[in-house]
Amino acid sequence: MTVRPSGASDAWKQWHEHRVETVSEPYGPLALTGTHWLEDYPDGRLPDIPGTWVAEEDGVVLTAVEADGLTVDGKPFGGEVRLAADHGPVGVARVAHGERRLVVLVREGVWGVRDFDPDAEARRRFRGIEATPYDPRWSVPGRFTPYDEGRTVRVPNADGRERGLGLGGEVAFRLDGQELTLQVSVQGDGSLWAVFADTTSGDGSYRFRFLYPVAPDAEGRTTVDFNRAQLPPCAFADHFVCPFPPPGNTLSVGIGAGERNLV
Repeated sequence: MTVRPSGASDAWKQWHEHRVETVSEPYGPLALTGTHWLEDYPDGRLPDIPGTWVAEEDGVVLTAVEADGLTVDGKPFGGEVRLAADHGPVGVARVAHGERRLVVLVREGVWGVRDFDPDAEARRRFRGIEATPYDPRWSVPGRFTPYDEGRTVRVPNADGRERGLGLGGEVAFRLDGQELTLQVSVQGDGSLWAVFADTTSGDGSYRFRFLYPVAPDAEGRTTVDFNRAQLPPCAFADHFVCPFPPPGNTLSVGIGAGERNLV
């Protein structure tokens, strides 16, 4: 007799398939080939990117001639334009060079340009995400307690620089007989975000992972579901600036669940 998989297991399979599709899209994280901080290029000339890119306090000034082959807002570009940070999908970034998308970003007042190329080698090499099948033991109740005031802690980032990580509270939960907590950020929609490591990190799993508990209810109740632990963007491309786990977010248990590594 065939046993029908649980609804939670089916939902997890759909989630996993969607994750694989998302990261392998033409402008997904595998397509990132470079992140260039303009302060490192005082002449405004970025590696293998046409035009001159100069950071000012409130944006980036791009200067180019039409022969450079850039487009801005889908039209051939020549002249000068001021660019703010791109907050939308990569595929609709204002500046393009052929199929590449040149995305303006800012981190703690430092302006940069990201280069996304659908023909990136990492995207061509991608074979999938190693993930542990759903197991209900890894999904447990949690309780969110907000801080009286938001906190910012300085943590190393994947690019070797240190940046602030905003934290809004803690989630407490019980797993494998242990009382555990994670410091979390609160996102715009009320959902939570944790950067965590565990005893499998670097030995069976990527060196750290992300977790997105659902928005807590009025009493702070949420679900901590490690089946949906995610690889951070820097697992797919070295040019992301993912934050490392803040103090206290390295768990004393092995989280044998969720996304573990690239195939």
